[in-house]
Amino acid sequence: MSHNGKMDDQNEAQMDDQNEAQTEPRSVGDDVLTVPECWALLRTQEFGRLAVVTSHGPDIFPINVVVDQGTLLFRTAEGSKLRDIEDDERVAFEVDGFDATTNSAWSVVIRGSAKRIREMHAATAALESGVSPWQEGPKGWIVRITPIQVTGRRFERIDRDEWTLTRPSPIE
Repeated sequence: MSHNGKMDDQNEAQMDDQNEAQTEPRSVGDDVLTVPECWALLRTQEFGRLAVVTSHGPDIFPINVVVDQGTLLFRTAEGSKLRDIEDDERVAFEVDGFDATTNSAWSVVIRGSAKRIREMHAATAALESGVSPWQEGPKGWIVRITPIQVTGRRFERIDRDEWTLTRPSPIE
């Protein structure tokens, strides 16, 4: 899913340095993912959720993305998502997964800015990444999400019965 692996590695290494100071404490059993681990997981998924700031509060949209040179690209049509991004470029993108063989789940969140690609040269280069819509209809605009922070975590999924037996109920 990456257009340029060498550039991705350089950009992702810079993000790793920036995120080292931004690691938050996690629950017991959580493993904080490194930035390279986050990017590796991002490349395994094409679909996630985009959170935007609107005049009515936050909103979330399902989108499909492509990793491109340490950024994310997606296609969209004119509409509320694009208007919201134009009004406030601050966004978050989240993707997650579950590995049944290891019984572990993971989540990666990118916080950054989203901008519509308007220049023809940049749009042509973005199209070379393979970014394409899943949904039928005109999706004439390409948006690039430039990360400010990349974080992720992995945790083992416990059996529901084990959880209820070992943890007190919040209403007790």
